[in-house]
Amino acid sequence: MNFENIKLGVAPINWTNDDMPELGGENTFEQCVSEMALAGFTGCEVGNKFPRDTNVLRKALELRGLQICNQWNSYELTKKSLADNKKSFTELLDFLETMGAKVIGGGETGNSCQGQMNVPVFEGKGMLNTNQEWDSFTFGLNELGKIARDRGMKLAFHHHMGTCIQTVAETDRLLNETDPENVFLNYDCGHFYFAGEDPVAALEKYIGRTAHVHLKDVRPDVLQRVHKEKLSFLTAVKQGVFTVPGDTEGCIDFPSLFEVIRVSNYAGWIVLEAEQDPAKANPLEYAIMARKFFNGLTGI
Repeated sequence: MNFENIKLGVAPINWTNDDMPELGGENTFEQCVSEMALAGFTGCEVGNKFPRDTNVLRKALELRGLQICNQWNSYELTKKSLADNKKSFTELLDFLETMGAKVIGGGETGNSCQGQMNVPVFEGKGMLNTNQEWDSFTFGLNELGKIARDRGMKLAFHHHMGTCIQTVAETDRLLNETDPENVFLNYDCGHFYFAGEDPVAALEKYIGRTAHVHLKDVRPDVLQRVHKEKLSFLTAVKQGVFTVPGDTEGCIDFPSLFEVIRVSNYAGWIVLEAEQDPAKANPLEYAIMARKFFNGLTGI
């Protein structure tokens, strides 16, 4: 196996941050997608400045040789009814299906501290405390996964800092208690490293259940501050806990990660998703840095 079934995409959160709109607030949609294409990517995820009119969006992307590969969905299975979750999930499926995407991503935000500026990420994370809560959560996720599968799409669940699915143990239970035909993983090496896990071992474990890949690196000195100063997830992002693969300030073993992918049957998107403050880390410069790094490891 080689990388012939892999496509390289990028997330707009590197230009304009969905959780903190003040980061990159000056960057327009047109600048974002033009620089994505200029950096050499062929796909992208959807950001808060993207037009919701699919005809307008499709024209803008086709002019630049881009296609939509995924969008974050905020699951609220811990807070809202399954009916409410089905409604929002189906609405996003409609949009993504029209845009030609095959994956719908996202993580559980209902009981998460990921979007709370003043809650320490390691102390206020979302939890599923009882078997009943786990059963309700995984049942709902299965039901949503069935809806996606029936439409020829895959639900790729994103383990994420500050949420109830953050560690390998939590990811294990999620995958063990959901149908492998309905629920897949949106693997993210940066979030596993942030959580104290080995991202290479995690990818080896989950590659057969992975439907979408996010790649970012971590600055270990900033991560140490997150622990020491009890910072929130959003504060960590603003202080630069994440960076792009290829940045010498990072620490993740990307050659080993790509080797896991190379010898697997994974086919789909690998997406650069390394949110930083665009005022400190020029999005085009860092996107080009990552794209060159990816090419050196994959030849694509």
